[in-house]
Amino acid sequence: MTAVEEHPVVEATPEFEALAARQERRRGALYALPAYLYLVVFFAIPFLIVVVYSFATRTRTGGVELGGWNLDSYQRLGEEIVRDVLVRSVVLAIVTTLICLVIAYPFAYFITTRSPAVRNVMLALVMIPFWTNFLVRNYAWRLILANEGPLSNTTDAVGLGPTEILFTQSAVVLGMVYAFLPFMVLPLYASIERIDTSLIEASRDLYGNARQTFTSVIFPLSLPGVVAGSILVFVPSAGAYVTPAILGGNKNVLLGSYIVDQFGNARNFPFGASLSVVLMVLMLTATLAYFRSGGRNL
Repeated sequence: MTAVEEHPVVEATPEFEALAARQERRRGALYALPAYLYLVVFFAIPFLIVVVYSFATRTRTGGVELGGWNLDSYQRLGEEIVRDVLVRSVVLAIVTTLICLVIAYPFAYFITTRSPAVRNVMLALVMIPFWTNFLVRNYAWRLILANEGPLSNTTDAVGLGPTEILFTQSAVVLGMVYAFLPFMVLPLYASIERIDTSLIEASRDLYGNARQTFTSVIFPLSLPGVVAGSILVFVPSAGAYVTPAILGGNKNVLLGSYIVDQFGNARNFPFGASLSVVLMVLMLTATLAYFRSGGRNL
């Protein structure tokens, strides 16, 4: 008996291909099952609890009455103080995102022009901050920006006078840019690195100068990285709590701090939950906008 007779060839009929596709989907679902369970336990269920609490009623003692469903917490979102906090948080997130984009784009482009060995070293340097606890890094910046810290002593020594940047909006922006800059650099690098260099050479052959090459070739092709990096910076910046609390003090209340106060000092769980739902919807909207813009191709 020949090898062909032992293992007969199966004709690739449409039914056979459909069966193979279903088996592949089942296998993929099985592999992804731990990730699905993780999302359900640590995201879907907690988010559902927060949504339920947002429709509950706050008692006089600061408790929660789950039976008294109402929209009072969502109606309070139109109050002036809430609008001010939301606008302040969004503006801060936009400023942080723009600064990160301005700094990260030329740096990411510079990395793509280096040799593979240098690229790996520079990418490792970008990721080194992740090796240190986020809270520790913020307290390090607090020491640096303190009135008697290294920055103030240095400016005073060169005749510029001491700096008083700590507990200001500038300190918060500086800390946020430092914290989230890698989230902008890495997507931009991945997007720019994929650009076909022959397109850039073609632009130069057609007598395009550096500005025309950038605006007509490089930047349009790197837009998926720009969108991805902007969302990765904007979303956590809008709901940031640690950095504004440590570097900004209590001068300007942001959305993250306001939500924490509702669950802590005010003991208004329904209102805090409604604010959390709004923040989560904002994040999900930004994520969906990213995917609709073609982010899957990054």
